[in-house]
Amino acid sequence: MNGTLGRQAWLGVALLALATDALAETLTREQIAARLAAGSKDLTDIEAPGADLTRLDLSGTTLFGAELKRADLSGAKLRGSKLDAALMGGARLAQADLREASLFGTQLQEADLNGADLRGARLMALMPGANLERADLSQVRGGADMRNQPMGQIRLILTRARLRNAILVDADLSRADLSYADLQGADLTRADLSYAKLVGANLAGAKLEGTRLDGAEIDNADFTGVMHLDTVQGLESTTGRESARFD
Repeated sequence: MNGTLGRQAWLGVALLALATDALAETLTREQIAARLAAGSKDLTDIEAPGADLTRLDLSGTTLFGAELKRADLSGAKLRGSKLDAALMGGARLAQADLREASLFGTQLQEADLNGADLRGARLMALMPGANLERADLSQVRGGADMRNQPMGQIRLILTRARLRNAILVDADLSRADLSYADLQGADLTRADLSYAKLVGANLAGAKLEGTRLDGAEIDNADFTGVMHLDTVQGLESTTGRESARFD
């Protein structure tokens, strides 16, 4: 039932993005840079698929519903930007500054966020297969709000994502789907993974000091070599412990 609601919710977000697509405006890097130079912060519904937007300063801009599939935003400054419902599958955001950005309903499947700075970002995105190795997701707000789910449950999707050596200190990932994600060596100090889906996830060597796992699904997850396992909260309430691997 929850899976069906989740699919319906993401379908609703996708349809919303498609509904705004008819109004979309295709812009080049030069045109975007000119708008920014003129002081404009409204880039709603722009189309720039595959564009070279490396190192642009897009801080505080509104990119709601933007079509940025396969765009290169490596090193771009997007602090405080609103990227809700943006289509960014396959985009490159390596080393990008996304601090306090809003990514609600954003599609980032297979996107490259290697080393990106997402501290304090609102992250409720579709990110299967995304590369977040060495990214800083400290204090990320990625927990599903069960009080506000008009289209069914929307959750952060990080299935098969690469989070090796990522920093997730104080991150809220409650109810996130991290099935088969690679979290080897990640720092999950005080992270909230309550009711998260960690089926088949690899947490070998991860730091779990004060991490919350209340009600999490950990079937076939790998916890070998994790640090501070004795400080994990809610481990006794997880499901699938009999198939999870521990030292």
